[in-house]
Amino acid sequence: MEPFADYSHSVSERLSALVAAGNLKSDPAQMEAAAAFDTVLGALKAAPLSSKSSALGWLFAKRAKKAHAPEGIYLYGSVGRGKTMLMDMFFELAPVRAKRRAHFHEFMADVHERIHKHRQLLKEGKTKQADPVPPVAAQIRDEAQLLCFDEFTVTDIADAMILSRLFTELFARGCVLVATSNVVPDNLYPDGLNRGLFVPFIAILKEHVKVMSLDARTDYRLEKVKQLPVYITPADERADALMESAWHEVTAGNKASPAEIPMKGRSVRVPMAAGKVARFSFADLCDKPLGASDFLAIAERYHTVFVERIPLLDADKRNETKRFIILIDTLYDHGVRLFATAAAKPEELLVIRRGTEGFEFDRTASRLFEMQSEDYLAEHARKFGES
Repeated sequence: MEPFADYSHSVSERLSALVAAGNLKSDPAQMEAAAAFDTVLGALKAAPLSSKSSALGWLFAKRAKKAHAPEGIYLYGSVGRGKTMLMDMFFELAPVRAKRRAHFHEFMADVHERIHKHRQLLKEGKTKQADPVPPVAAQIRDEAQLLCFDEFTVTDIADAMILSRLFTELFARGCVLVATSNVVPDNLYPDGLNRGLFVPFIAILKEHVKVMSLDARTDYRLEKVKQLPVYITPADERADALMESAWHEVTAGNKASPAEIPMKGRSVRVPMAAGKVARFSFADLCDKPLGASDFLAIAERYHTVFVERIPLLDADKRNETKRFIILIDTLYDHGVRLFATAAAKPEELLVIRRGTEGFEFDRTASRLFEMQSEDYLAEHARKFGES
């Protein structure tokens, strides 16, 4: 069953239902943001977006009138304020058949791939349009009238250089943008190379979205999360129940679903993810042929990782043990918060200690202890803006 299904028709109602059920505390800033999302929902219902643009629409762009579309929302604030939760509610309710929700970096990777394909067509003489941006914008508009981006941030110069032109084209075709971010628009791409070429995008963005700060009274996740056990042993039914409770508190109502992290020519499967939180079993990570680059991708994407059912590591699990060592090293080095259930305490997990592997696991056990410490968790909160 969908997490927000069947009991309301507005973001405000759904947020109020979570508060009434005791899953969230009432927060005026969140209610104000929910009301803004409801305004966009109302505008979408009252004035449906125009039909799909022509695949050759870019040919007539100079003569065509700008498509009318409701004003979108750019919601910014620190981690843990509920931005993703509110946008997920809005996206599910949005009365638009052609809509797309994605992390901004994934969207831009798709844009660059489309531009590359267009340039290949130009090279092969299959198109005479030298500028790839208008036809790419037309393709995106045909597929999605509503674009919802989680974690809107600009760090790549290749992205920065095309955003003004890309979104000028998208907005002209009637796209509506809803985005969450940790920073105000004026602070996007700070100190970036050739930032002067990026700055016009900020003005274009402000013209088409309502910029809102989610200056919530508290980080509602932390009030309970601070008290949660982060390493639970033994890995039994009680541990499963505690892990489920911790997952509920950490994700705080955000929609959870499977995800994939694209790698070169393949992808890393994430069984369950909600925003910046991911959930795996030990087998998902260590029984499979994953390596340091895969664990690095996980650590860079998620600030909190759940790992369930860590077993005793005996002589038959040498490869799994090596992967586990690399996994913990990577998560630790990136300040990732770990929630885990395990068959034994950290120092008792490795049944037989041999040579280098035994020495390395001493470091792993030490890091597992440190990752439970108040200092480590406080540093995690500081690093990811959770305090």
